[in-house]
Amino acid sequence: MLTMDDIVRDGHPILRTKVKEVTEIDEETKRQLREMREYLVMSQDEKTAQKYNLRAGVGLAAPQVNIDKRMIAIYITDEMNEPVYDYMLINPKLVSHSVQETYLPGGEGCLSVDEDIDGIVHRYKRFRVSALDIDGNKIEIKAKGLLAIVLQHEMDHLNGVMFYDHIDQENPNEPRDGAVPFED
Repeated sequence: MLTMDDIVRDGHPILRTKVKEVTEIDEETKRQLREMREYLVMSQDEKTAQKYNLRAGVGLAAPQVNIDKRMIAIYITDEMNEPVYDYMLINPKLVSHSVQETYLPGGEGCLSVDEDIDGIVHRYKRFRVSALDIDGNKIEIKAKGLLAIVLQHEMDHLNGVMFYDHIDQENPNEPRDGAVPFED
């Protein structure tokens, strides 16, 4: 089981590395991806998170656990803690995106960043991705809302980009023209 000790922190070189494409979905790759998803599931369970000192997360990219592979896991639940989005993606690629932008009014956080960083992170409101699932099947995801934001955040990790790189240093809390706040 992955814990916070397995998550590399801001400043680690892999977080600024464009990680490698997965060329073979072998058993080790599947195990790594399943462990990433398992962390997210466990981190959202209050008792388990407390027992193992896990910070809650909705997305995790392979470089965050020091794995040089283009893989991400996303696990987003509803108010009843039932999964709404549950993805394990290999080699995700942007297909298209909207012109309109959105942002989380409270800013974004990251399991690899221990401190709160103030500022708006602009993301595309709609985002389409193609990827392979854990069995090597090609899938396409049309995302909007929170899923679109999380996908963009995690895919940034695969290219060595941190969420705070998107914050306007001169006007960190000023939304760009046309950007709309994300609302549940």
